[in-house]
Amino acid sequence: MALRTIRTMGDEVLTKHCREIKEMTPRIRELIDDMVETLYEANGVGLAAPQVGVLKRVAIIDVGDGPIVLVNPVILETSGEQFGSEGCLSLPGKAGDVSRPNYVKVRALDQEMQEFELEGTELLARAICHEVDHLEGHMYVEKVQGGLYDVEFEEEA
Repeated sequence: MALRTIRTMGDEVLTKHCREIKEMTPRIRELIDDMVETLYEANGVGLAAPQVGVLKRVAIIDVGDGPIVLVNPVILETSGEQFGSEGCLSLPGKAGDVSRPNYVKVRALDQEMQEFELEGTELLARAICHEVDHLEGHMYVEKVQGGLYDVEFEEEA
């Protein structure tokens, strides 16, 4: 495993639509492992492949229960609404208020290319939407209401 460089806003790769993954190859497995390591090193909640410069439809999310690998995710259903602060590893030190669904149901493949469905509310729902947006070439700043603001992250002891 290796840490990957997180691309930041302004990098053209973050505006591109990602390609579907047809088969699980050693390179895709390595990408997933590297993304998990990179996510944890950056103290993030989610990371999508374009954020590390790879235009493949894979994202990693961890809201505190361990990593969830989403290969070729498709949002099937949303409901409700939540409004709150959102940030992104590709725009460090900034956040903005974004409206997202409070409930999301997604279909994806796991690392073994087995299909599964995942339902999430609150932070998990927000993270799923955020990462799927990345796979479509969109960043949360397109949805921010009221502008971006600076945030400070506390260092862990």
